[in-house]
Amino acid sequence: MDKNNFKNQYKNGFKAGVPVILGFVPVGIAFAVMARQAGFTVLQTCGMSFFVLAGASQMMSVGMYAQGAGILAIIIATFVLNLRHIIMSTVVMNKMTDGSKAARIVAAFGVTDESFAIFSTEKEENLTIAFFFGLISATYPSWVAGTFIGAVANDLFPPILTASLAVSLYAMFIGLLVPNLRGNAKLCVLAVMTAVCNTILCQFMASSWALIASTLICAFIGSFFVDLDDKKEDNADECC
Repeated sequence: MDKNNFKNQYKNGFKAGVPVILGFVPVGIAFAVMARQAGFTVLQTCGMSFFVLAGASQMMSVGMYAQGAGILAIIIATFVLNLRHIIMSTVVMNKMTDGSKAARIVAAFGVTDESFAIFSTEKEENLTIAFFFGLISATYPSWVAGTFIGAVANDLFPPILTASLAVSLYAMFIGLLVPNLRGNAKLCVLAVMTAVCNTILCQFMASSWALIASTLICAFIGSFFVDLDDKKEDNADECC
């Protein structure tokens, strides 16, 4: 890839990641407030976001810590919750059309639910290492910045504001999900099925385990009837 093409792809990736900033900053603030209230220092809180970059796992781990859970339990729960990253990273790397092994290893750090959702639904010409680096250049700093803001301003936020910030995480996921459901009825059914399954399982187990179980169960079921190419075919018919 020549320098100009790399630059253009990087810019396209950064632009694609800008909407995520609107979700990452407030959720990063919410995580930081949770961590500070659990007894983490500013350095520990910011360091966690800098080195881990996994919002759901970070929130779960500080929540477990605040409840007195042991280190081993936190590590195991985090590992299980993050098993989906193996699948997401594999998909991203298989879709990526270029990039050295070293560059891909570095890029793998930036694979999150949001970057995966954006990259995996991009046009083929954008499935490059430059595009992905541009994408995570928008998402990663915004997560760290949000964490820093929340960590240093923890004492200034009223409780009601802290609670409201957590809602932005769900709003961001909905914003990423809905556009990709358009034109694929089977995928819509799968999304609703997963939500219902998760709601039911939450009545019998911890929400974190319910999320994992419902995701795995419905992903397995969906593999038999969901075809992501349906959306592409529908779009092609509309163009004709």
